Amino acid sequence: MKTIPTLTNEAIQLLKKLIATPSFSGEEQQTAQLLQNWFQENNIPFKQENNNIWAYNQHFDASKPTLLLNSHHDTVKPNQGYTLDPFTPIEEDGKIFGLGSNDAGGCLVSLLAAFAYYYTHKNLSHNIVIVASAEEESSGPNGLNSVLQHLPPLDCAIVGEPTEMQLAIAEKGLLVLDVTVNGTASHAAHHNDDNPIYKTLAVIDWFKNYRFEKVSDILGPVKMTITQINAGKQHNVVPAECRLVVDIRVNDRYSNQEILDTVVQQVSAVIKPRSMNLNASSIAPQHPLVQSGIASGRSTYGSPTLSDQSVLSCQSLKLGPGNSLRSHTANEFIYRREIEEGIQLYINILEGYLLTT
Repeated sequence: MKTIPTLTNEAIQLLKKLIATPSFSGEEQQTAQLLQNWFQENNIPFKQENNNIWAYNQHFDASKPTLLLNSHHDTVKPNQGYTLDPFTPIEEDGKIFGLGSNDAGGCLVSLLAAFAYYYTHKNLSHNIVIVASAEEESSGPNGLNSVLQHLPPLDCAIVGEPTEMQLAIAEKGLLVLDVTVNGTASHAAHHNDDNPIYKTLAVIDWFKNYRFEKVSDILGPVKMTITQINAGKQHNVVPAECRLVVDIRVNDRYSNQEILDTVVQQVSAVIKPRSMNLNASSIAPQHPLVQSGIASGRSTYGSPTLSDQSVLSCQSLKLGPGNSLRSHTANEFIYRREIEEGIQLYINILEGYLLTT
């Protein structure tokens, strides 16, 4: 088994290779090849579907529960504020710059290192499956959600996203609604009691003021925000409809279906959800995985940002090196020390969970 310093150095070299290889969401073929090479170099058998790659610990035992380790290797496109080449992995002043370094390359290579550390261990309490997934940034159909059907039932999961290695024990879900208020088209000069724009005022008021009763101790209340509105094409024509887009951040006390059912019952409009599968996620604070993290000096919090946790039905913990505030920013970077500390913390937290439960 390789030492932790060796695994760490190899993880950082892999991160630099990933940075230098464009992998926009849905176009991750080249980074998938890099990950194949890493598994082969470590003599770890793997499986692949589309651009997702996964592997199991050497002593997999079907009678044991399974822990998922997951992070993604796709990126967003670089924004126009970059002054550095987003695909050149520059290391300077302890920082590793490059697109995807923080979100979520540092998390992925750190989880791979921790997986390699435990790969040959015998007598673990859980099996381990690691998935390097695609299409996370676009919530695409060929990401982690498409791999789950090939995996055994999952007992719990660690999803690698930049959390400064603190324990995100809950994550808000996302429900985006297209809302159409119908009316009667007419000439603006004539009386019309069925103007959809006027009717939309009541709909806007409902979304602004309605409060869902259940408030999460970790994530707070459900938050609904109207983010787009569109109606009409010329000044003298009352349109036949007014359209809204509503962004709803769902806490862990509701499913997306429950939120949708309430909106449909309360709002006089045509309601169409764009997706129903981006649900809120959580893990009990008393869960042994969380307790192992707390014993390693970590604190817990609720995350407002979305990740691949949203497609998991098991309890899941979001945890990784890096800072979420750096994600999708110009000249994205992660500190080398964050990866070094992250790998050691992953190993410590897993030790407290896999070797004692």
